[in-house]
Amino acid sequence: QWRGEVGEGLPGWSEKDKAHLSQEIADVLLYLCRLSHKCRIDLPQAALDKLMLNAAKYPAAMVRGSSKKYNEYRVGSQVEGSATR
Repeated sequence: QWRGEVGEGLPGWSEKDKAHLSQEIADVLLYLCRLSHKCRIDLPQAALDKLMLNAAKYPAAMVRGSSKKYNEYRVGSQVEGSATR
């Protein structure tokens, strides 16, 4: 199972644990490739589209270091996503 937040390069992990994680990640990748093929979804393009959506939803200058939901960021004097009444 996943161990929560981990440092880059998996410090403190044994080579055996790193190899096991590598296999698990490969399983996920292979599943996604098969699923996207079956659904006729261009997986690389879908990933690029999602990156563009996330960049618009979570502007780096505004969200870096924060865990707020996208509709909690202030744009001007209004909270993004809130209704004006």
